Formats: sequence, structure tokens, C-alpha cells
Amino acid sequence: MPELTLRQQCDETIAAIRQRTRHTPAIGLILGSGLSPLADAIENADIIPYGELPHWPVSTVAGHSGRLVVGELENQTVLVMQGRAHFYEGYSMAQVTFPVRVMGCMGIDTLLVTNAAGGLNAGFHAGDIMRITDHINLVGMTGLNPLLGPNDEAFGPRFPDLHRAYDPALGALAHEAAAAAGMTLREGVYVYVSGPFFETPAEVRMLRALGADAVGMSTVPEVTVARHMKVRVLGLSAITNVSIDASDAEIAPSHEEVIEAGRVIVPKMTAVVRGVLRAL
Repeated sequence: MPELTLRQQCDETIAAIRQRTRHTPAIGLILGSGLSPLADAIENADIIPYGELPHWPVSTVAGHSGRLVVGELENQTVLVMQGRAHFYEGYSMAQVTFPVRVMGCMGIDTLLVTNAAGGLNAGFHAGDIMRITDHINLVGMTGLNPLLGPNDEAFGPRFPDLHRAYDPALGALAHEAAAAAGMTLREGVYVYVSGPFFETPAEVRMLRALGADAVGMSTVPEVTVARHMKVRVLGLSAITNVSIDASDAEIAPSHEEVIEAGRVIVPKMTAVVRGVLRAL
């Protein structure tokens, strides 16, 4: 039997989703490490475990619930991913970004993507939220990115333009939502590394010198595919720890720290996301 094309895989997954929900979402939301509780606010929700969807990658990382939640939030119909798959889990870039392909094929035209990130900017603190204004795709620039191989023009152009990967209008709404909630929304550049390890002090200093404000192990492949499909993107990083830039530091980052900080940040992230959805 011939191997299914990517479009055929998307069609099979969409058919499975539509069998499980009556909603027709126009907005997608990806929740990163420790941020899954944000989905608890979804009303009239239909919940689909990733393992029950054909071709959908299942997350193996703590803090990623591994469920699709489809429902209503702030009068918007949303499709929410409670957790994501990562390249470091052994998935290909095509598998990591498959959910975004599905969203685009479903007609979703706006994607809100969140992550837990380490703070590189000396002015950032654990608990801050940063609007991503741009990114540095270290992994993709070394040859590992989801657009490698033959291009399907039905998805997007061979050479997509990423000079405005993160939509300025959505960014402005995020700042307004944060201000209305009494918060200061940071902004800066997110650098994507493969993981699954926290950076050495020398690497932290290098990433900072490159112009990055936060570092993480996700998001950029998803954003690349979203923009390939002309889906507009708002990116938000939860700064869960400050990256260590000195070898003699007494403390070291851990995934448990990231999860715990994520819980503290959830109310802040929820306020910003709800405010953006309310304004759309």
C-alpha cells in the first residue's frame, strides 16, 4: 500500500477530530510546559487524547497533558493543544509540526503559541511573560527544519518570508491585555535549541551575545510551518527560570523548577490570552 501524503494524513486526522467535536475552531492555541491548566477555562469543551488521533505525535514529557481541547473561550471557538511533541523526544520535524499543518488545513488562521523558556536578558525575572518579537532558529539553520524536502505548493511557497513571523497587531493586543490586567509584558527574541539539556554557562553567554532574550526547546518549528501556511502568530514565553551564565553558580535549572514556575505563571498567561481573544 503506498505511503500516505502529508495532505492525506492531515485529512485523516481532521476527519477523526470532526467525529469527536461539533465545534469549528478558527483559532489555535499551543500550551507549553506547565501551562496546560490554561485549558481548564475552555467552555463546552470536547476533549480528545492525542493517542486517539491518527498520525498525531504523543508527548512524553512531564507537564504536557497530551490532549486536544476544542471549545469556546471569550466568545471565540478555539482548538487548544495541552502539550506538544518535541524534536528531542525522537520525533522528526515533520511530526513535531504536524498538528500545525492540521490546524492550517482545518481553516484556522490565527495561532497563539506559548512555551516555558529560560531568561537570557539580564532584566528578566522568573515569572515574567515575554512577547516573542522574533526568533533565532539555531536548529533549523544547521539543517534540521520542517520545510526541508519537496515543497507542496498547496501548503505554501518554497521560500516563505519570515521577516514578520510574529504578527505585530496581535502583539499590540497582547500588550493591551497585559496592561488591563496590571502586568508588564516583556518582549524580545527567542532562540530555539534542540535540548534535552539546559545550556552550559558558556552557551548562555553565547546565546545572549547573539541577541537572544529567552531560550527554549520548542515553538520555532511550529511558527515556521504556521507562517508557511499564512497563519498569523502570537508567541508568548513564560520565563520560568533565569539561565545560569557562571560555572561557579550554586544553583542549577531543572525541569521540576520549570513546571512549578509554570503553575505560578498560568494566571498571568491566562489573563493575556483571554484579553487577546476578547479583542479579536
